[in-house]
Amino acid sequence: MNAESLVALYPVMEKLPSPLLQRIRDTLQTVSLPSGTTVFDERQPCQGFPFVLGGAIRVAKVSASGRELPLYRVQAGENCIITSSCLLGHADYNARGVSEGETTLALLPRALFDEMLGVPVFRDYVFSLFSERMAELMQLVEEVAFRKLDQRLAALLLGKGRVVHATHQQLADELGSVREMVSRLLKGFAEQGLVRLGREQVEVLDAAGLRKVASVT
Repeated sequence: MNAESLVALYPVMEKLPSPLLQRIRDTLQTVSLPSGTTVFDERQPCQGFPFVLGGAIRVAKVSASGRELPLYRVQAGENCIITSSCLLGHADYNARGVSEGETTLALLPRALFDEMLGVPVFRDYVFSLFSERMAELMQLVEEVAFRKLDQRLAALLLGKGRVVHATHQQLADELGSVREMVSRLLKGFAEQGLVRLGREQVEVLDAAGLRKVASVT
C-alpha cells in the first residue's frame, strides 16, 4: 500500500524505524467495506489492528435483546481502543464495530502490532489513546446514569443542526434506548412546539426551549 497516505493519517508511523515501516507497508492489506458491514463482533477473535483510511467504524455494546449503546466512532486517522485491548489481552472482542459509509481499512497483523509496541513512541501513542477514549466513555456513563432520556434526546437534537435527518430508531440507537420511548418524547416535544416531525427527519423549531430541557437537573 501507499506508505505516504498511511503516514499522513497516522504521523506516529513516521517515527518507527525505517526497516519496520517498510515491513509494515509490505504486509498491510487494504480492504474497502460498504456501509453497514460488521467489521468485528462480540466473541470474535481479533485478527489484527485496523488503520482507518476512509469512512468510519461505529463501535457499540449490544444487549441480549439486540439493543445497542453506541460507545464511540473511529474515523480516518484514529484507532480503536477495544481492538487494542483485545490484542494486548489476547481476548475476543466484547463489542460490535460496523462501518459507516464506505470504509477503507488497512489491517496490521498481530505479530507486527506486538513488535511495534516494543518501540516506545508507538507504545506511548497507544496508551494515550486509551486515556482519551476512557475520558469519553466516562462521560457516556455519566450521561446514561445521571441524565434523563428527555435531556439526552434534547441535547442530541441540538448537536445535529436545525434539521436532523434520522429515523426514531436511529436516534434511539444513539441514545441506547428503544424507539417507542424516543417516539413518545419526540411527540411531546412537537406538542410543545419545540420540534416539527417529518418523514425520517426532525426539524428544530425552538432551540432555546430544547436547551432548557437539556439543562434541567
